Amino acid sequence: MSDIPTAQQANQAQLVAEARVFSPTAVVASCAGFVLIGALQALYGPAIPAFREEYALSPSAAGLGLSAHFVGGVAGVLLFDRLYGRLGNRQILGTSYLLMAVGAAGFALAPNWPVGLAAALLAGLGFGGIDYGLNQLFAVGFGHRSTAMLNILNAHFGIGAILGPALVAAVGAEHYPALFLAFAAANLPLLLCLRGVRDRAPRPAGGAASVETGGTALSRSLGSVLAVFVTLYVLHVGIEAGVGGWEPTHLETVGYGAGAAATATSVYWLMMTVGRFLAAPIALRFSPQTIITVSCAGMTVCLLLASVPWLAPYAYAGVGLFIAPIFPTGLPWLNAAAPRARRAGALVIAASMVGGVAAGPALGKAIEWSGVRAVPLLLCAISALCLLATLWLTRATRTAPDFPSA
Repeated sequence: MSDIPTAQQANQAQLVAEARVFSPTAVVASCAGFVLIGALQALYGPAIPAFREEYALSPSAAGLGLSAHFVGGVAGVLLFDRLYGRLGNRQILGTSYLLMAVGAAGFALAPNWPVGLAAALLAGLGFGGIDYGLNQLFAVGFGHRSTAMLNILNAHFGIGAILGPALVAAVGAEHYPALFLAFAAANLPLLLCLRGVRDRAPRPAGGAASVETGGTALSRSLGSVLAVFVTLYVLHVGIEAGVGGWEPTHLETVGYGAGAAATATSVYWLMMTVGRFLAAPIALRFSPQTIITVSCAGMTVCLLLASVPWLAPYAYAGVGLFIAPIFPTGLPWLNAAAPRARRAGALVIAASMVGGVAAGPALGKAIEWSGVRAVPLLLCAISALCLLATLWLTRATRTAPDFPSA
């Protein structure tokens, strides 16, 4: 049974019918764009051995390629947020695709590592613009279907993240320049599809977008609500990156072979992609806060079960399934809770990238103190904090206050 009021669905459907943001071709092109940004992010890691050999790098120096990409991504989100509303949507997205293409080509052809890092930063800048721009437009462009469409959009990021390493494995890490060049070229046809994107997207109105679940309104300041949303995004992306980075090590520590551990980790990423496709029809019937509450609870239980060695591979797959809807489902909830807070979406998307960067060293330090066997329990504690943040937000946005602009 749906927990979204029928009147709210009808009102939102009428609004989106009056101001369609994407043509069908532009929707397909946007999904293709997310495949490309997922593949780009995933290409760096498998190609590290080739970087090290070509430029005579230490492991830490080679790892700076992905770090430069993420730094560029955060900068891209914040930069294009400043330009959102001042420039047309087609101009923002077109510039982002071009930056990503030029950066990827520059990385492939870089004569030395400093130039390669600069190119990775440039590609990351375009990556951030596309990540922010399309998520923002999908969050307001489909009425009550926005949550479903965001899950579908972000599922294509997962397809790219699976495809990238598979391509490196197929052609060999030493041929990474060809892959980056092919990726750069694949961005260019998407520019032709931007004419199907409405140049000025509608902004959600406070009345139409308010989140209603019944009960008494609990007024909270805009700063408090945004702070908890940012916390939720930082923590859940930290869990996402933490499982992806430490699952193989944990499984090997509790007795699994290297091949089995690697396969289980691939299944985790696959289940995250599957979970977003599965969440799309669910999002048409249930509110974002309900979906995220169930997701955080399921993720917490699965991480607790992952501490049992014989259950661990299956539990980690469950984590991928439950964590999948949180990122895309939270954006429409945020837009509904604080419709006038224009920079809220940029803040949480940038925070999610920071969470991915910070997760590695922070979790590594905690593992030094507690041991590798404690990985699922450490992540379980973080997941419990995600659940508490979600419950707080559900109460605080039961009837969204009319926050001032930010």
